Amino acid sequence: MARTTTERKAIRSLVWLLVIIIALIAANGASVLFNNGQWTPKLALDLEGGTQITLSPQLATGEAVTAEQLERAVAIIRQRVDASGVSEAEINTQGNQNIVVSIPGEPDDATRERISSSAKLEFRPVLLADLPSADTIDEPGTEGEGTDPSASPSADPGAAPSDAPSAEPTPSVAPTDASDLAWITPELQEQFDSFDCASLSAVGANVAPTDEPLITCEQDGSIKYILGPVEVEGERISDARAGLITSSTGVTTNEWGVFIEFDGEGTTQFRAVTERLVTFTDVRNQFAIVLDGSVISAPRTNVAITDGRPQISGNFTEESALTLADQLKFGALPIGFEIQSSENISATLGVSQLQSGIIAGIVGLILVAFYAFFQYRALGGVVLASLVVAGVITYLIITYLSNQQGFRLSLAGVAGLVISIGVIADSFIVYFERIRDELRDGRSVDGSVEAGWKRAWRTILISDVINFLAAVVLFVLAVGNVRGFAFTLGITTIVDLIVVALFTHPLMQLLARTRFFGSGHPLSGLDPQALGAVYRGRAQFRAPVGVTSTKVASSSREAQRRQTIAERKAAQSSGEGKDAR
Repeated sequence: MARTTTERKAIRSLVWLLVIIIALIAANGASVLFNNGQWTPKLALDLEGGTQITLSPQLATGEAVTAEQLERAVAIIRQRVDASGVSEAEINTQGNQNIVVSIPGEPDDATRERISSSAKLEFRPVLLADLPSADTIDEPGTEGEGTDPSASPSADPGAAPSDAPSAEPTPSVAPTDASDLAWITPELQEQFDSFDCASLSAVGANVAPTDEPLITCEQDGSIKYILGPVEVEGERISDARAGLITSSTGVTTNEWGVFIEFDGEGTTQFRAVTERLVTFTDVRNQFAIVLDGSVISAPRTNVAITDGRPQISGNFTEESALTLADQLKFGALPIGFEIQSSENISATLGVSQLQSGIIAGIVGLILVAFYAFFQYRALGGVVLASLVVAGVITYLIITYLSNQQGFRLSLAGVAGLVISIGVIADSFIVYFERIRDELRDGRSVDGSVEAGWKRAWRTILISDVINFLAAVVLFVLAVGNVRGFAFTLGITTIVDLIVVALFTHPLMQLLARTRFFGSGHPLSGLDPQALGAVYRGRAQFRAPVGVTSTKVASSSREAQRRQTIAERKAAQSSGEGKDAR
């Protein structure tokens, strides 16, 4: 009964492993069919080449970019590129002046847009607009009363003009705040009337001083604005995310929105601004979010936001909400940039280096297999089969992450895979040696498999947890290709636990019940006699071959000490019977 139960558990574990493999194959198949995926992992910059984009700072005349500004810009641009799902990208400074972004493969339009929108993020109040905007700023949990449910984040160019003020202030009157119409002088009004949104990038509006008004447009050129001075810098945003809006009753709606969190100073600034804007009923109720000199959103203000957690709602789609959230989160650069050049670059190492890495892995696998067969006889086949299963699962996981998350395999990542062969093989050695220890103590083969697993699993688990933590620390602290090494090492460590638990141990449970392994065949690697076992079966002892009588007696006493009470009584009864005869 116990034997049947053990076999069922082993088969159940193997079935679960098969389910995992089939699920990974299905996931990759879905990526290939519906998401332009492929059955091979994408390669990184050093193996495939890619695109190199050079960004030059956009500064006012006479200003010079500082090293601190460049380093901060590099960090933020790296965040943007990583957020787009592109891994193994290289972002560096060039000559203390430009920033060079090298991306594996051919970047899509969305990624290029992330790179090109490398400018300061600003919050400016709207003074004048030729068309209305429809997004709204609310408190989280409200339903945005007063919003137009048919509006969209980018207003219809054919919509009617807004109820903007006439904009005829007295030029001599000094503005009292950023929403004061006194900012609109006759000269500024004339510039606004003649301003063409198509020339926005040419006039360099994104480098306008923060304490002066700005003439700009929506990103699609549909709405033209006069904006007041900057009141909140983009760097005051601590987080921004997209999600479904929750109503005031706590019910999640089907409407997408963007949720912003300001830091302490930003909370204070935004509260003061919204307390003022909520008092207006005309276009000055709007608050423009400016990136790259263009308005990416100009929501209306429904309520004063006092906790620094505004919610932007409108007729967002999931994609547009995610795009806006990403722009808000990673848009606060200390300086503006424009794309100076974009060109294709060749692989720094090339396919030959990848082939060398693959050959190194094959050589390592052969050496491990040779050692396994030499040391463990037929058990070497279990090692080889486990390594093959681990390789298949690892390949499918990396391919899936490449298709879905933008992961790219670099030469450093290949090195992590090669090293993992030794890590995985080490788990098998620990397990097999524990089984052999149990055989030396006199257990049967199937009993040694179970007892050895209990002792080996703790060791394997602790070892892999330490390896995984080391990979996580290396991934967090490192940059560039080193992260690829840490990533693949972490994946293979998890795969090791899966394979040992769901394949190696169940396979050993089934093999232990075969005639070849269960009888301890000399070629099985589980021969108790070859291992020097001193106790075999119930109350039966065997003297080690070729040892002194002293060691024989010592071994017998040790075996007797390990006997159960029932076995000792049986041995005594057997001895008494022999004396009677």
